[in-house]
Amino acid sequence: MSKRAYNFNAGPAALPLEVLERAQAEFVDYRGTGMSIMEMSHRGAVYEETHNEAASRLLKLLGNPEGYKVLFLQGGASTQFSMIPMNFLTEGKTAGYVMTGSWAGKAIKEAKLIGEVFEAASSKESKFMNLPDLSNLKLPDNAAYLHVTSNETIEGTQFKSFPDTGSVPLIADMSSDILSRPFDLTQFGMVYAGAQKNLGPSGVTVVIAREELLQDSPKHLPTMLRYDTHAGNNSLYNTPPSFSIYMVNQVLKWIEEQGSLEGIEKKNQEKAALLYNAIDNSGGFYRGCADTGSRSLMNVTFRLASEELEKQFVKESEKEGFVGLKGHRSVGGLRASIYNAVPYDSIKALVDFMAEFQKSNG
Repeated sequence: MSKRAYNFNAGPAALPLEVLERAQAEFVDYRGTGMSIMEMSHRGAVYEETHNEAASRLLKLLGNPEGYKVLFLQGGASTQFSMIPMNFLTEGKTAGYVMTGSWAGKAIKEAKLIGEVFEAASSKESKFMNLPDLSNLKLPDNAAYLHVTSNETIEGTQFKSFPDTGSVPLIADMSSDILSRPFDLTQFGMVYAGAQKNLGPSGVTVVIAREELLQDSPKHLPTMLRYDTHAGNNSLYNTPPSFSIYMVNQVLKWIEEQGSLEGIEKKNQEKAALLYNAIDNSGGFYRGCADTGSRSLMNVTFRLASEELEKQFVKESEKEGFVGLKGHRSVGGLRASIYNAVPYDSIKALVDFMAEFQKSNG
């Protein structure tokens, strides 16, 4: 194998090399069946065992709280932006959203197509470079739920804690930081995430929700857009993305091997500290975008003195084997996505490159 790239893609993103190698070994013949898992029936015992194993392993990593169910769906978080209000924003209710950037904005846009929506808090005034204080939120009596985006991939901000919403279900889009640290699932009515950043490859969307929220979806909804359809059929109503779910199970095993969520969090803090320190100690050559207290451990956004210099940075970094450092087209700048599977050595190589680039261009 040629040298592995330094992969800082925002998603689909880096996968653990150990997971890729295990999948490679099992790709043609899974568990002695003479078939790849991609070739076998999703109704068969071998696949269903893997499917159930992934769901139970995920709940175990989150402490096995009672009354929660895992769904494996399709359509990414973007489909959840519609399914959530379609299932929960019923007549006479209003849905609260915390506006923190690009992905929160997309969720709000979809919800407004379904029903009444209000912004419970917003960081628009800071151009989304920090996060609003959610400690004293006042929600109306007819609130159907409160939706938060735990980590804004584009802006590079991340909530460090979540509000107590009482009897109002708290729903979180955790697409870009799920399982990057421990969190109390019982605080939430539902969390969801596209797999392609911290859980596995693209193709499957994970939903973890209280079982009572997954029952009795509105009868007028199309079958595939009802949570009760998928909950009642163990996410096997239609053909699931079987290979993606198999890969999620492999990634979950790998997380266990890293010391579960506590071990993963420690590694992520070390990686982020190394990169943020390089930015902060550059004498202003590199400038972090997000306010210090709102910085993400997953997506490190930063700028240089000019767009021309940033383009040069990207061009030279690519020659050295770095991938994915160009900022999102909507905001520009630079971004390093350092999800769970990005090794410390890749961060160290990036920091060394940044120092050399500064020496040549400072």
